[in-house]
Amino acid sequence: MADALRVDPHIEALRQTVTPDSVVLDLGCGPGLFALLACKFGARRVYGIEPDNAINIAREAAAANGFADRIDFFQDVSTRVSLPEPATIIIFDLRGVMPWFTQNIPTIIDARQRLLAPDGVLIPRRDLAWATIVEDEHQYEQIVGPWEPGKYVDLSVGRSRITNCWRKTRIKPDSFLAEPICWATLDYREVTSPDVRADISWRAARSGMAHGIAVWFDAELGDGIGFTNHPAAPELVYSNGFLPFLQSVKVREGETISVRLCADQVQNDYVWSWTTDFTDQKIRFEQSTFFGVALSPEQLRKKYEQHS
Repeated sequence: MADALRVDPHIEALRQTVTPDSVVLDLGCGPGLFALLACKFGARRVYGIEPDNAINIAREAAAANGFADRIDFFQDVSTRVSLPEPATIIIFDLRGVMPWFTQNIPTIIDARQRLLAPDGVLIPRRDLAWATIVEDEHQYEQIVGPWEPGKYVDLSVGRSRITNCWRKTRIKPDSFLAEPICWATLDYREVTSPDVRADISWRAARSGMAHGIAVWFDAELGDGIGFTNHPAAPELVYSNGFLPFLQSVKVREGETISVRLCADQVQNDYVWSWTTDFTDQKIRFEQSTFFGVALSPEQLRKKYEQHS
């Protein structure tokens, strides 16, 4: 709630959308900020859904603000909730560093299909995912440095694990080696799958050392209303994502770099994979967060027995 750069655009989009006839659903309402504001902006009826005990603060706040007669709260996951009437507006803020995060997209798809009126409004409308190749020696050294052979013991076997893990961080815009590319558009009014994959290709705008891929998103909440976690923008709680390469690669201006980037939902989380081709140098890296998990044979055997 303290992240005004993110929260305030949601509030403005809600303010512009609510009418006296509105039925608003605050999906993942937490302590009820959007639900209470929907009442303040004049909505006829408001519903809040939240599985966490924070919903009890929302109930108390509704009473304290004089809105208890217009708000109903449900402490449960939304896929198990049915509303007394369709919502004309559903508002949510369920992302992580990227919109593909835990069970958020299946939750939104279900709410849109079951709980939203046919001509209802979703806030946000869509997110646009961006990526570029970056040169960031400091960032890369923080990741791989501890796994280089040391003066006491050699832990370099762990390097292959850590370079298959992406991290939340803050990327500097002057580290870009190529112009950012919009590689996916997540339209919440139309999305049907929680997964995403895209083929991206850049030409290096300058020579330098390629250390990994930076990712971020732009959010469109309403007409002229939105925010971004672009590296050059003021920092949000989301920050940026960084997907390191297995090795740093020296590239020349004009060189082609291609990436197949995928996020596949597996149970309650995502497996991210990025296959990178430095075409001119005939270098290929095949990476996945699956390879970053240090599973023992006993764990794998147990999982297999559960799903046989």
